[in-house]
Amino acid sequence: MKPTPLPGASLTLSANDGTAQIASALDAACRDLTLSAHARDLLAQARDALRSASTDAETARLRYHALFDAVPDPVSIIDEHGIVLDLNRAGMAAYRRPRSEIIGQPIDVLNPDLPRGHMVPVWEALDRGDTYVIEVTNMRADGTRFPVEVHSAGFELDGRKCLVAVARDLSRRQEAEVRYRELMEVIDKGIVIQNAAGEFVYGNGAALRMFGIGSGQTLAEQMRPEHWRPIREDGSEMPWEEYPAMRALRTGKQIESTLLGLYHRRRHQLLWLSVTAVPQYAAGGDSPEQVLSLFSDVTELKRDSALFDRVQALAHIGGWEWDCSQDQLYLTDESARILDQAHTALSMQDMIDSLRPGDRTRLREAVDAACGGGPGFDLDLQGTHADGHAFWVRVIGEAETGNPDDAAAVRLTGTLQDITALKQGEETLRVQARTDPLTGLLNRDAILGELEQRLQDKALSRLAVLYIDLDRFKLVNDVLGHAVGDELLASAASRISSAVGTEGLIARFGGDEFLVVCGTDDDHDRPERIADAILASFAEAFRFGKEEFAITTSIGIARAPVDGERPQALIQNADAAMYDSKRRMRNGRQSFTPALAQSQSDRLHFETQLRRAAENEEFHLVFQPQVDLRHGRIVAAEALIRWRNFHLGEMRPDHFIGQAESTGDIVRIGSWVLREACRQIAAWRDAGLGIVRVAVNVSYRQFLGDDLANTVKATLDQFALPGSALELEFTERVLIEDAPETLRTFAQLRDLGVMLAIDDFGEGYSALNYLRRLPIHGLKLSQLFVSGVPGNQSDVAVCQAVAGIARSLGLGLVAEGVESEAQRKFLLKLGVPIGQGFLFSPGLPADEFAHRLQAPDHAYRD
Repeated sequence: MKPTPLPGASLTLSANDGTAQIASALDAACRDLTLSAHARDLLAQARDALRSASTDAETARLRYHALFDAVPDPVSIIDEHGIVLDLNRAGMAAYRRPRSEIIGQPIDVLNPDLPRGHMVPVWEALDRGDTYVIEVTNMRADGTRFPVEVHSAGFELDGRKCLVAVARDLSRRQEAEVRYRELMEVIDKGIVIQNAAGEFVYGNGAALRMFGIGSGQTLAEQMRPEHWRPIREDGSEMPWEEYPAMRALRTGKQIESTLLGLYHRRRHQLLWLSVTAVPQYAAGGDSPEQVLSLFSDVTELKRDSALFDRVQALAHIGGWEWDCSQDQLYLTDESARILDQAHTALSMQDMIDSLRPGDRTRLREAVDAACGGGPGFDLDLQGTHADGHAFWVRVIGEAETGNPDDAAAVRLTGTLQDITALKQGEETLRVQARTDPLTGLLNRDAILGELEQRLQDKALSRLAVLYIDLDRFKLVNDVLGHAVGDELLASAASRISSAVGTEGLIARFGGDEFLVVCGTDDDHDRPERIADAILASFAEAFRFGKEEFAITTSIGIARAPVDGERPQALIQNADAAMYDSKRRMRNGRQSFTPALAQSQSDRLHFETQLRRAAENEEFHLVFQPQVDLRHGRIVAAEALIRWRNFHLGEMRPDHFIGQAESTGDIVRIGSWVLREACRQIAAWRDAGLGIVRVAVNVSYRQFLGDDLANTVKATLDQFALPGSALELEFTERVLIEDAPETLRTFAQLRDLGVMLAIDDFGEGYSALNYLRRLPIHGLKLSQLFVSGVPGNQSDVAVCQAVAGIARSLGLGLVAEGVESEAQRKFLLKLGVPIGQGFLFSPGLPADEFAHRLQAPDHAYRD
């Protein structure tokens, strides 16, 4: 039950109504003629004074609420009993409650978790004249909590004790603290924090490992001074006061990279460290409250003095000096190596020219400013070597005037540090959460974001996208399984990465498709050079156990801004170029052209027309007779789909079946063919022609994506047909699907009485091991081999082998593409009983096929 609001709990100034009534009464008295003039004059003065006081009070009230509501944090006025007297606008927004639900209520309505007597320590602090600060959890109207830091101060209102409480939301601070701690733990450098007394209060995982601190041991205990002896670089003992962290606490300044040794007295172990100590101040503080030390283990370098002498080279730091008046630049050996230039006297322009265009301007402006008496500079810049590989360098410089009276005698000196690895590491950390787990490359979302960002940056917007697709990947995936397919993708990603190097961003865009994004502003031919390197990297076959596969790539290239200014347009155009490359030759590259854009538009138009063909009733079936090769009698038919489009005209099946397979429309088309074939069989039956068995091709995608057995059963039931009226033809690809679902589907179809056959046997996988497991009825001998008999010995051998397989497994055999009498006689001699082809008939409309069945002389005569 909510407490009853206390009378007068709100600070809203409400005396104005009474003041107005008194003023009205005085005004009426002034008009009373029974009073003396002197009395009326005194009453008028009282009335005017009262009205003036009322106006001042109203002005004060408005000023109070304006200031009260201007505070961005929740502010509440609370009496000594904990009752809320007033709340500003920020408080209503934070607690998501109107003032009416809070004013006059105990503070518990905002913080139900406060303990009993919570006001006691507050008033004790306020009575001493202190400000009371506490972190608590407040509650919104919907019950959700959020952390706040509350600052309270006391005052008196109308003779009673009150306090004003300001609550600051700590949610973002806590989130930042969590991210900070996570970052500290993933950094591979050791990090420790010591308080103002030098006591160790925190160490990240890398620090604990370096110091040999195991689980169950505390950092403060293990780092006590009696356990360690600090040593200077020259081997002498270093007093703890000279330790970098203690110097930073004492001086309040950052202590840069100091080499020191730490000797563990009990373990007799010497650890050499490079330490940087950074003092940290509390808000408003004038002395450090703690110090953060960042260190690297350089024990191995120090152990060998010869190696240690080369620390500068190993750190990739070199020096440079530029005489402004003579425009002569001197580079140390290491600086020359970093810039890939000879270290003889050069001009400053030579160093600037080695950088990317945007960074050339930055360095030139910094150098000119320093020469003109300005401050020194510290810049991270990106450049390009002569071989096209990018590098990052940190350039530090400052002016050194030889003669103060001679402004032309200024020299700039500084250092160059190769930070390519560091920048690459930063890039890796930045995208680590956006990588493809299989290949370690950027994923789809990450590369789209990177591409969007670069296209918006004018300095980086001249770029190219390479769309890479692996040729024949699906064959490996289907034959050897997904595990080998994943291994192939990982190996392919490694080859692409090696070929691209640091010249572009690489991503796995999906399946067996990859993207490379590279800049073209400083090297117009970079995309083609990268593409050629990728093609060359796939020259060697991939090996998996005893299997060897020649996998190549097809690459499409699109450039910004000429081929598109948005990520989707660029990728789409690169994809179109890739498909054109695959169609032309495979294992090649193709740049996007306007002609490809038109081709892509035509393909999209074709896909749209194909998708609407069924609902527009543009499909129809023809029926090619299957005949007894000896007597010529029609024994069955194969249903063949035809498409007559209103805009494109008559379309050959080989023009649209493959397209339907790639878009997935083949599943819907296959369902239409199945139903239409059954409808026609029923129509012939109703016309008195009996049951004519019709063969229907089933797509591999239809087999995988549809509940085929139930669909076939429902269609047969719809037209009251027996299963024997239907024959389903599958490609050899289904043979490798040695899965329980595949065997179950074939068994269910056979139980329905449906005839099952493998179409074009011998063209594809010829997986005989799987063939003997499936409950099929027959094989269809491909036209590819029938066309060559009896003259071509290779085709004869294949036909003999397929016939032998059919006989040994007890399977029926139908030959496709029989076009000559010589072929018919060869097949009969081989033992093939049934055939179809132009020798007997092409595909016929349903009524013409029925007429052939009814004609007494329809049989082909021997």
